[in-house]
Amino acid sequence: MGFMANAKVLVSDPLAEEGLAILKKAVDVDVRTDLKEDELLRIIGDYDALLVRSSTDVNAKVIEAGKKLKFIGRAGVGVDNIDMDAATRKGIIVANAPEGNTLAATEHTMAMMLSLARNIPQATASLKKKEWKRSKFMGVELNEKVLGIVGFGRIGRELAKRAIAMDMKCVAYDPFITKERAAQLGVEMMSVEDLFRVADVITVHTPLIAETKHLVNAKSIATMKDGVRIINCARGGIIDEKALYDAVRSGKVAGAALDVFETEPPTESPLLTLDQIIVTPHLGASTIEAQVNVAVSVAKQCVEVLKGGSAKYVVNAPMVPPELAEVLEPYAQLAEKMGRFVIQIASGRLSSVELIYGGELSAYAGSMKYITRLALKGLLDPILQQPVNIVNADFIAKERGITVSETVTQESSGFKNLITIRIKTDKGEETVSGTVFFKGRSRIVAVGGYTMDMIPEGYVIVSRHLDKPGVIGRASTILGKCNINIAGMQVGRVQPGEHALMVLNVDSEVPAAVMEEIRGMPGIFTATFAKITSGKI
Repeated sequence: MGFMANAKVLVSDPLAEEGLAILKKAVDVDVRTDLKEDELLRIIGDYDALLVRSSTDVNAKVIEAGKKLKFIGRAGVGVDNIDMDAATRKGIIVANAPEGNTLAATEHTMAMMLSLARNIPQATASLKKKEWKRSKFMGVELNEKVLGIVGFGRIGRELAKRAIAMDMKCVAYDPFITKERAAQLGVEMMSVEDLFRVADVITVHTPLIAETKHLVNAKSIATMKDGVRIINCARGGIIDEKALYDAVRSGKVAGAALDVFETEPPTESPLLTLDQIIVTPHLGASTIEAQVNVAVSVAKQCVEVLKGGSAKYVVNAPMVPPELAEVLEPYAQLAEKMGRFVIQIASGRLSSVELIYGGELSAYAGSMKYITRLALKGLLDPILQQPVNIVNADFIAKERGITVSETVTQESSGFKNLITIRIKTDKGEETVSGTVFFKGRSRIVAVGGYTMDMIPEGYVIVSRHLDKPGVIGRASTILGKCNINIAGMQVGRVQPGEHALMVLNVDSEVPAAVMEEIRGMPGIFTATFAKITSGKI
């Protein structure tokens, strides 16, 4: 898809001017931050993209009404106010801006930790009442204390850097970070149970999901050190607020610092009655710099998607770690072309897809989802009317009862890396294998068990025929007669005189009548035409 002329973008929550400026250079922008849901439903059908913060409720009705929507951007981290399933089903890219407020959240956590250690808010309130109670606000030093970081993502890592500079000992728990990676940063990884046992200060930096809801609860608090301090600048609900209240009252927990709550605003919360708990009204991302950063990030991604490119922080498609994007992109492009090719040379209704990643690719086992989705896009796009993209390919396959499996293996048939797509239909099965050589040069190296060296581009005719003299010549004659130029030819065979497979690269599309003529030739078993460029066939 090229750049969309006159693309229209609706901004329905306040967005920093710097972000709006980027949009205005490229697209038509309407800023409407006062919309009621019925007004939004009435106008959303005119827009190609919608940008929000946390106020607009982008529910299934809004997504359904947004007939032209291709992109929904959230200027911030969470996407709780966007119906992800509805967007994914319609192939709408949803992206956020996770890096924009990393430092704001990090610094707020540091401020909370220092304030908690030295009773700064309580002492401020006391002195402003004209009191001078120095002994009441005796603090603790953070030097040489153990900081337990639950969730070692961007914010957790930035926090560790700063805490280590203050001579704290950092331990962390994260199911996705290796011990080696953490050790490079001077942090010891451990189980969450061990972390709760050894930490003097515990700070949580995870999303709120089933596994993290009430992660800090009466049971886990009981295993902590007496006098532990607990901080939550991540998501309300990670801490069981009733259990925290009881633990602070009993003295088990010396104090807590909370920026987020299970119910916001927490006006009825008993936590607000305890002096040992310091609170802020969800200010983690509230810095001038963060608001500019997230607005710029989401605006750039919006323009990129409307140009036909991809968003950096898509949340409803598999993410590739940025450091691997360059390595994996050539494989993803090859997989999409292979998918497009193999579906056109197979006959029957697609029932299952198996992707086998071999050789060097086995080192990237955790990031194969991205390549698989693009292979599915290639497979499904030519045969379906609805738009298929990396966002909805998986969903569409499931909806049609197509089973998808991934296998990662060291085996790669002598190539450094090998992708094999094996598809089954109600008429049989078909396989194709491909590899990427240096500098991203890719080849299809096997079709249906026959060895090949085929550039996955342009137009091809694939025929299975009897390996007898004259067959290839007659096919060439038919094509020559119709002014179809042959650009290259590959023939694969197992034994001379038996079955062979021929791939002809041609310079233009081959009419159905010409394909019929080739199929009618003696010695030809099957002949199919395939177009390995994007678009419907």
